[in-house]
Amino acid sequence: MRYTTLGSTGMTVSRICLGCMSFGTPDWRPWVLAEEDARPFFRRAIEAGINFFDTADMYALGVSEEVTGRALREYGRLDELVIATKVYFPLADRPNMGGLSRKHIVQACEASLRRLGVDTIDLYQIHRWDPHIPVDETLAALDHLVQAGKVRHIGASSGWAWQLARALGVSERRGWARFATMQNHYNLLYREEEREMLPLCATEQLGVMPWSPLARGLLAGSRSSVGDRSASTRAATDSYGHTLYDQDTEWAIVDAVRAVANERGISMAQVALAWLLSKPVVSAPIVGTTRLPQLEDAIAAVDVALSAEEIASLEAPYRPQPVRGH
Repeated sequence: MRYTTLGSTGMTVSRICLGCMSFGTPDWRPWVLAEEDARPFFRRAIEAGINFFDTADMYALGVSEEVTGRALREYGRLDELVIATKVYFPLADRPNMGGLSRKHIVQACEASLRRLGVDTIDLYQIHRWDPHIPVDETLAALDHLVQAGKVRHIGASSGWAWQLARALGVSERRGWARFATMQNHYNLLYREEEREMLPLCATEQLGVMPWSPLARGLLAGSRSSVGDRSASTRAATDSYGHTLYDQDTEWAIVDAVRAVANERGISMAQVALAWLLSKPVVSAPIVGTTRLPQLEDAIAAVDVALSAEEIASLEAPYRPQPVRGH
């Protein structure tokens, strides 16, 4: 495994972050693995040197955090690991159970700490931006958690670059903890983040943790077309994922990935992840898995160095498209 520093935090993280949305209970989503089936993924990840794990309170309505916490305490050494979770989406259709108010952020953090079984969350992220709450209130609540020792660093997720820039400015003026990371939608099929968000992250030294690095399996070659929903249970039931990829040019990119993979004799997933890892601004793609070979591909991708010619061939078919994933 290779490692890097996560933005300006000083924390050392593996170049692959294991996403834990697929671990918890299939009662939440049919493709989610129950705890017994999820445990081998944590064991193998830690054996391979992965020390970075990302979950969220809304994944399996809290069960993902419970499963993640138990597995990491059993298989890893918490002092060596970096545990990230997120807040925003509601866990119940009741008042004060979602959003980024001070009340919900503090309550949600305390609940995540209990479910994870830790004293401090290494990286606490807003899962989305809340248009109904002043950013000052959100940032003050997050700074409170840092000062109280419940959170070490804070991060943001998908949104507009102006929202991140504004938040960084408010934190600077107030002397509050500032966002240290950006978890955004970025892969070979979706590169709109290259316009403003990624240059901002590079300038402000934020660590970047792309979600959906394999475009819901399209870049891994798991589908016969962009609209193919038969490849897996998740492909068939992931209504949100269906809204992310529908451009006519996307299959040409998939073909380009396949060509490089065939030439090298490696998997398409390794090529697509290696492309992300070649970007200096990217710290660690967040890779979700439901089969162990998928995890092995992610581990192997860290050692794949693409040539300038290969990168150019992968990027050439891309065309601008509407912003997605906010």
